[in-house]
Amino acid sequence: AGGSCGFTSNTGTSVNRGMGKVVKNLKITNKHGLHARVAALLVQTVNRFTSEIKLSRDGQVVDGRSIISVLTLGAAKGSKVRVEARGKDAEEAVRAIEDLVRNNFHESH
Repeated sequence: AGGSCGFTSNTGTSVNRGMGKVVKNLKITNKHGLHARVAALLVQTVNRFTSEIKLSRDGQVVDGRSIISVLTLGAAKGSKVRVEARGKDAEEAVRAIEDLVRNNFHESH
């Protein structure tokens, strides 16, 4: 629910259990967007899972395991980012990303 940091979900989660695919559309509400420290935390979270995790913004798709790739999204406050996870632990991975977001990337105001 809102706040000044992190992401907020602007749509439900789409799950295709047959393919092990989970898609979540998120809106960045972090004051400084996906800056280096926040991107590093996101990548660390992604790397805890075996699923393929892609992030996209405005048609640009990047590997969620690469901090450089995540930073190239240029996701400022208000940007919409799509998270797509595919694999055995896709649901768990997306949930962990949402938890990180809900905790405002551990940033204080």
